[in-house]
Amino acid sequence: MVYNVTMYVDTVPNRNSKPAVLLREGWREGKRVRKRTLANLSDWPQEKVEALRLLLKGKQMVPKEAVYEIVHSLPHGRVEAVLGTIRKLGVDSLMSSRRCRERDLAVAMVAELLVHPCSKLATTRLWHTTTLAEELGVGDANVEELYDAMDWLLARQQRIENKLARRHLGEGSIVLYDISSSTYYGRSCPLAFYGNNRDGTALPCIVYGLLADECGRPVAVDVYPGNTGDPTTVPDQVDKLRKRFGLTRVVLVGDRGMLTQTQIETLREYPGLGWISALRSEAIRGLVEGGALQLSLFDERNLAEISSADYPGERLMVCYNPLLAEDRRRTRRELLEETEKKFNKIAAEVARRTKKPLMADEIGIKVGKVENQYKMGKHFKLTIEDNLFEWERDEDSIEREAQLDGIYVIRTSEKRETLSAQDTVRNYKKLTQVEQAFRCLKSIDIRVRPIRHRTVDHVRAHVFLCTLAYYVEWHMRKALAPLLFQDEELDAARQTRDPVAKAEPSDSVKRKKATRLTEDGLPVHSFSDLLTVLGTRTRNTCRVSGDDCSLTFTQETEPTALQVRALGLLGLKR
Repeated sequence: MVYNVTMYVDTVPNRNSKPAVLLREGWREGKRVRKRTLANLSDWPQEKVEALRLLLKGKQMVPKEAVYEIVHSLPHGRVEAVLGTIRKLGVDSLMSSRRCRERDLAVAMVAELLVHPCSKLATTRLWHTTTLAEELGVGDANVEELYDAMDWLLARQQRIENKLARRHLGEGSIVLYDISSSTYYGRSCPLAFYGNNRDGTALPCIVYGLLADECGRPVAVDVYPGNTGDPTTVPDQVDKLRKRFGLTRVVLVGDRGMLTQTQIETLREYPGLGWISALRSEAIRGLVEGGALQLSLFDERNLAEISSADYPGERLMVCYNPLLAEDRRRTRRELLEETEKKFNKIAAEVARRTKKPLMADEIGIKVGKVENQYKMGKHFKLTIEDNLFEWERDEDSIEREAQLDGIYVIRTSEKRETLSAQDTVRNYKKLTQVEQAFRCLKSIDIRVRPIRHRTVDHVRAHVFLCTLAYYVEWHMRKALAPLLFQDEELDAARQTRDPVAKAEPSDSVKRKKATRLTEDGLPVHSFSDLLTVLGTRTRNTCRVSGDDCSLTFTQETEPTALQVRALGLLGLKR
């Protein structure tokens, strides 16, 4: 006897091909279940198969147009992640404890730098292409209001930085400081000067110094004229740490171009203020020639602590990295070869000019350009006269410099009981995290450049906005690390691994990069790509169908497994 004949859609796995989708009917004959295939639906679109599946289950089907229609759709997921992180970190509360129009505009500008970095005029237009303007109620703002909000934020910069310092710095903290510069496009800003432009362009620039905690998290930023020297910015940071932040005991970490001997002498005037820096190559050469540094120290080890009468009250950590030594040898060899090629061209030109010989000053100008380009002039012996240019390598100079390949010296005022030699080197190398901040500020993530604001206040406000945006990005990167091509064990490894030897990635990040998948099978992304994936989640404005009906409602698309994971890591609830 046959019982309960039913029709259903069955999905059958196929080992080497996509699953087969079959329309079947099934029934019972006594205790046995029988089934028969009626049609192969494998070529049907998925939505058509699902509609048939629901119909066979007895669901009432109606055309979607008869229920509602989507009248507007905006990307929402990226805004949700960025704005949610801003609120979770309390960045809005740092600006002002009470919500106001200016705070909403400032928060919107910070968020837009992470959602779609652009000019302030473009901001007032592009934040309508996402849900950002809607979320913060700033859709009617114009560019003049944004400039007013920047003035409002700049007036609160010191208070905001003080709050960040209380949050992330304390007595005895390691404080990282470095500066960078960006090109200025325009003619009217008093801060724009020709200086050491780190963008590599022969244009005016502005300089900004970033103060960060030992993890590289930004705490404060200062903007200086483009011709400001690195060391001259240090007193401002000392004053900020001691007076504004109220810290009497900190250790300031700066590179060798920042904490010069003159600045270190100034720091000695503050007993509670320690420092970590490095020696220049000329100073290292002086240690070797003075006998304080014996190159035989590195026969069996790569780190040694020495002292020198030339540096009273200091500890010197001498490091040797054979990989760095090989890199320097290779670089010097290539630069010498390139310099010789240019010298040969100059020599050939001098020999060719018989009717109108080249004078000594003309030859000197050509040679000087080559020396400035490759910085190898110290390794050549030159003879320059009217209609004569001869050169040869200075092998003694090359050999003398090669002796120091791979050697660098870290100097500090901290006592051995406070900071070991290994930890001193580790803390100096933390400056790379400030360099990472500059890369994010200047690259496609935030784009502090190009700078086109005309007034000093607007330039400073723009840089401060970018710093707050990086503060948000820093926390997002840490939280989203399991989904990024990022070593999640890096922070812990930095505290224990050999501070001089080549850093090796962890097994987990090697596996992640090799498979391009997380442990739970989700694809691994870069930070910007992951934000793009989050942005595919949209908020749809729907209108109920009907000739006389104007009722609308919003509906957000369901997040994918990757989007759910990312929002969970950020600590944001749907």
